[in-house]
Amino acid sequence: MNWTTQADVRAQVQRLWDRGELLRACVSDEFVWPLRLSFRGPASGDLSDRFEAVRDWAKRIVEIAHVRLEWREWSHRVQGCQRLPSAIFVDSLADALAMIGKASATERFRALWQMTEGAQPVLLAWLQKRPMQALELSDCWPRLLAVVAWMKAHPRPGIYMRQVDVSGVDTKFIESHRGVLAELFDLALPVEAIDDDVSGVFQFVRRYGFQEKPVRIRFRMLDPEMVCVPGCKGLVDVTLDAESFAALSLPLERVFITENETNFLAFPSVPRSIVLFGAGYGWDALSRADWLRQCRVHYWGDLDTHGFAILDQFRCYFPHAESFLMNREVLLAHRVCWVKEPEPSHNVLSRLTESEAELYDDLRFDRIEPKVRLEQERIGFGFIVDGLCRLET
Repeated sequence: MNWTTQADVRAQVQRLWDRGELLRACVSDEFVWPLRLSFRGPASGDLSDRFEAVRDWAKRIVEIAHVRLEWREWSHRVQGCQRLPSAIFVDSLADALAMIGKASATERFRALWQMTEGAQPVLLAWLQKRPMQALELSDCWPRLLAVVAWMKAHPRPGIYMRQVDVSGVDTKFIESHRGVLAELFDLALPVEAIDDDVSGVFQFVRRYGFQEKPVRIRFRMLDPEMVCVPGCKGLVDVTLDAESFAALSLPLERVFITENETNFLAFPSVPRSIVLFGAGYGWDALSRADWLRQCRVHYWGDLDTHGFAILDQFRCYFPHAESFLMNREVLLAHRVCWVKEPEPSHNVLSRLTESEAELYDDLRFDRIEPKVRLEQERIGFGFIVDGLCRLET
């Protein structure tokens, strides 16, 4: 039997709630009442074949609260004249909310709406679009409105988020609500206060004009005869902010970049060279150092599809960059060290050399073995020394 049950009726109204439609209905006229629900009842033949079941079903339907039934008269040759429910309606928002027990939650949403209407009416569009999320944020909504008001008064503030002076708001509050604040800022702030060249929660600081934490670049001097960085006499492991790194003037010929800290620390001595630890700052920070374009730059990443994808991306900034130990010979010599790459990349890469592209295709199409990955730290140290010797020849 596929007849509508009490649970079916309630589930239909619950779905309207879950989609936010009932909350929208409490602050707008877009929802038309009464609402006719989907309804399936017995057919004529059921009166003969399942009369007791039909009678029990009708009794349970009648017991449903907060609905209105339409009835149909049946003239049956065996059972005579019978009257059964044929349609079911919810006549009002109040009935719908009472059925699923959401009247108090709806009152909270109405309060949020009124609060926003008085403080930041431009954000009502967000409440109407995301009513369920707004309800989840009801406890912190006053603070979110306060942050929006502060930003409107201080567009592109040029300070650290720690310096935002709003009662009850700290850095963790802003950081943990970056997603919703970004949507609210986009509605409330003037166009000139938003940097549309960047987006997403990870670009929140730059998009809305907060002060960014200084990017720091770590490098090691590989030539003991080289003059050290001014002010860092005797230090071979140096960390500078990106601007200071960009302003360096060193007599370099080669720059090596590795993503692994152990490789960075153990990298052999090389005349007129440094090695950079590539973790954490991205290529944009390095691109500010124009002097790198006068050096031979060698990128050393994992021998897998993502390693080649990073190399390809790096060449967006430094087209002359060369790969180091990212070749077929090294890969095949370390078969015993292979692991599985969790989620290989299958993107087309346009900046690889011919031999790099061939190996990348063999990896992404599983021509060697499925999901082959050789992590850079698993490469034998002798291969590093030999690779450096080949660069000199």
